[in-house]
Amino acid sequence: MDASYRLPRGKRIKLSDYDPGDTSSFKEKEEVQERFEQLKEELNELQDKLFAQKKYSLLVVFQGMDCSGKDGAIKKVFSGVNPHGFRVSSFKKPSAEEAAHDFLWRTHREAPAQGYIAAFNRSYYEEVLITRVHGQTDEEEAKRRFKQIKHFEKLMTDNHTRVLKIFLHISKSFQISKLQQRLRDPEKTWKFDPNDILERNYWDDYVQAYEDVFSHCSFKEAPWHIVPSNHRCFRDFVVLSLIVEALRELPLAYPKPDAKVTELIGLLPEDTRPEGAAPKGY
Repeated sequence: MDASYRLPRGKRIKLSDYDPGDTSSFKEKEEVQERFEQLKEELNELQDKLFAQKKYSLLVVFQGMDCSGKDGAIKKVFSGVNPHGFRVSSFKKPSAEEAAHDFLWRTHREAPAQGYIAAFNRSYYEEVLITRVHGQTDEEEAKRRFKQIKHFEKLMTDNHTRVLKIFLHISKSFQISKLQQRLRDPEKTWKFDPNDILERNYWDDYVQAYEDVFSHCSFKEAPWHIVPSNHRCFRDFVVLSLIVEALRELPLAYPKPDAKVTELIGLLPEDTRPEGAAPKGY
């Protein structure tokens, strides 16, 4: 699954070459859901080892156009993980304090500690996306930031943080249908932001900015992945597959007890009850 959606390095990427409505070989929604549930169980087991071992961490970066489903994917995919070892960070317009520092400062503070999984709902990439589209960052500054982002991600990977970057790919027609749904559905109206309509006018500019990001900021240890997202069920399945595969690649294992714990185990009395038998009185 990882190779199917991982972007090639050293090649100019065109989003028009990728189908946002792709569902691979799956024909039935039930088949996708069955595989999804199996992967959720595996994710829980892998996270348990990650948290117990505390040698590695995972950062999952979610980017995408408005209405691509970043919130929904995070909520669905991580619904069963241990909350003690997981956190979500969302990055909006920088505060006055954040703007007074370098553009990576606020995201570095949210990077996962060893043993943890972190999901970024938008990220430091906004500083080479929205700022470029709206003319707040010129081309020279953008190129500097591309290099700084690669150095930042290399720093994290060198310190045992797996960086998984996911772009949720939707079509322009899909986006307008979701915006219309938000306006019509009382339970979703709260999600509607008038700025989403305004930003839609910059669709082609965002496409160009993302294509530049994919070309400049994808390297062996932290490649970009394009996930077809017009079909929510398939989107969630692919995202979960990528996360599970990223954790599989780490040498995760439960830590062995130290000598003191081993000694204490040896002092425990033998339990002569048959396996599975309940203590007397239960």
